[in-house]
Amino acid sequence: MFCNYCGKNIQDDARLCAYCGRLVLGFNTPRRLERSRYDRKIAGVAGGMARYWASDPTLVRLLWVFALLLTFPLAIVAYLITWIVIPEEPEYVYPASPAMVQNPQ
Repeated sequence: MFCNYCGKNIQDDARLCAYCGRLVLGFNTPRRLERSRYDRKIAGVAGGMARYWASDPTLVRLLWVFALLLTFPLAIVAYLITWIVIPEEPEYVYPASPAMVQNPQ
């Protein structure tokens, strides 16, 4: 892989160019499997899996239902384990608007 700025040959998995120190364009941040805080019906497991796989949350929920129907106790245990093991996505806190900061009431 080549640096977009200085044109030197760098490692394929490099985030920064070793020669000029700039961030290499086209580098994707690694995806994280997290339970969804906003797209949830029970625990956010299906919403988080759908975001991780870039698919529809309804499809993932249907897959969980089919797994539940086909392997009754195993699917419940698997869902509970994923609920415990997969971390919840962080809560996003937006800064206050300037109007709120100037006129707090």
